[in-house]
Amino acid sequence: MSSSDIFIGETIGTAILILLGGGVCAAVTLKRSKARNAGWLAITFGWGFAVLTGAYLSAGVSGAHLNPAVTIGLAIQGGTPWSEVPLYFASQLLGAMIGAVLVWAVYYGQFHAHLNDPEIVKGEPAEEGMVDQSAAPAAGPVLGIFSTGPEIRNVVQNLVTEIIATAVLILAILTQGLNNEGKGLGTLGVLITALVVVGIGLSLGGPTGYAINPVRDLGPRIVHALLPLPNKGGSDWGYAWVPVVGPLLGAALAGGLYNLAFA
Repeated sequence: MSSSDIFIGETIGTAILILLGGGVCAAVTLKRSKARNAGWLAITFGWGFAVLTGAYLSAGVSGAHLNPAVTIGLAIQGGTPWSEVPLYFASQLLGAMIGAVLVWAVYYGQFHAHLNDPEIVKGEPAEEGMVDQSAAPAAGPVLGIFSTGPEIRNVVQNLVTEIIATAVLILAILTQGLNNEGKGLGTLGVLITALVVVGIGLSLGGPTGYAINPVRDLGPRIVHALLPLPNKGGSDWGYAWVPVVGPLLGAALAGGLYNLAFA
């Protein structure tokens, strides 16, 4: 697997992941969207299909990590050389930022209609798919489209939630679906992993919005901070470390458990 394979596969795959995942959050959140208020089931299945599509597209090129937590888990397990980890990380972050920009482009009119609405500007109760404004005063009204946020802001609980949810994901990936070279997901593994992501969202996603992927949160949060959106509010950088550190710790925990119990 060459460096160009890793860069191309991870950038494109992660961009598609964020385009479809962020897209379902935008569809559910924004006024003038046909899917507005479709609810948590739409979001969880939307993210599952996003994983399925992005991973399927890139599995044969880069192994379809699409997530630094997956890369760390595979590196600890031994399937990915540590020397390749920085390239995976950089490609995934770039892809996540591209995907977030594409969400903005697709929903450009809805973003402006939403953020220029007097009810939104004055402040309205949080909706499904959005960050709880009472719990996250630094978060703008559309930040939940780009990144995650806790319903109850308790750093210890939020961190533990992300660690546990990510450990479930990485253990599921490490114990099934690896291709013959141990580099990433095989065809069946892509489908199984997508269903695991749906399950995590339904079961463990309520407290924090289940980032379970550092670049899924960090890349779009950076884009939110940079985009010229009216009345967009803050990007809640005080919380931003939790969905980065939590998944990385969860991946390290899962990799260690795999080596102890399954290797």
